[in-house]
Amino acid sequence: MTDTPEAVSLDPRIHPWRADLAAAHLKGSVTAERFVEGVPCQIRTGFAALTETPDFDGRQSSQLLFGEVFTVYEERDGWVWGQNGTDGYVGYLRLEALDAEVRTPTHTVTALRSYVYPEPDLKTPPLDLLSLESRLSVTGQSGGGRGQQAGWLELATGGWIFAGHAAALPAPPADPVDTALRLLGTPYLWGGRTSLGLDCSALVQLALAAAGLPCPRDSDMQAASVGTLVSPDGRGHAFHRGDLVFFPGHVGIMADADDLIHANAFHMEAVREPLAAVLARAGDKGITAVRRL
Repeated sequence: MTDTPEAVSLDPRIHPWRADLAAAHLKGSVTAERFVEGVPCQIRTGFAALTETPDFDGRQSSQLLFGEVFTVYEERDGWVWGQNGTDGYVGYLRLEALDAEVRTPTHTVTALRSYVYPEPDLKTPPLDLLSLESRLSVTGQSGGGRGQQAGWLELATGGWIFAGHAAALPAPPADPVDTALRLLGTPYLWGGRTSLGLDCSALVQLALAAAGLPCPRDSDMQAASVGTLVSPDGRGHAFHRGDLVFFPGHVGIMADADDLIHANAFHMEAVREPLAAVLARAGDKGITAVRRL
């Protein structure tokens, strides 16, 4: 079976199609043995690994956060194949990470991390751990205990979260650089999207999401679409706070005119360091684009 010319140009990272199966809305654009309508589901765990293949040894390509909608196109042997509604990323994840009921989010997690408790009581054993930008459907609330500045929010999925760690939607936009600075010290994790572990493009994606700005998943996608191109190579460019600086397969955000915030494999964590030091390590692989938000 031969792919159509249109199919060759579609990025499989963000278009749900394979030779044997594709989303119904792609019919006429790609060649596949079957076309199916997707079934929207919702992530029910703190986060879930999205993998390149349907097996436990498959490489993680991304992660989905609690409350994100995932459209399922195939279910087989405990694995599902589908697409994340937030950034369009396609891959495989475990069926048990999904809830068949899709609830409208009312709040977002604004803390780097927050526990879900079975009762509005901090002494009870937590049920799960949610990360920044997780989406919540809140159905009730309870007053705070002694010494607490805020009460508790009851989740439609069960459990309670500290109200001071969440904000009602639409949440006030946070400065993207401030969010990136909060993530300093987070371990580098290929495909990670949480404050427990993230990669370079996820740091930028989370920083922009907290600012209310949509952002694609990978650095090459971000370099093609986020903000406005202000320099193709950075030469002679006066860097500003918030500038996104791109390298081959890498991205960071400027903290000021001199320092870059980026999650990287050299330090194996998110760091703030002089852009000059990053360029010195890059050698011939220098800046490929600078984009301004």
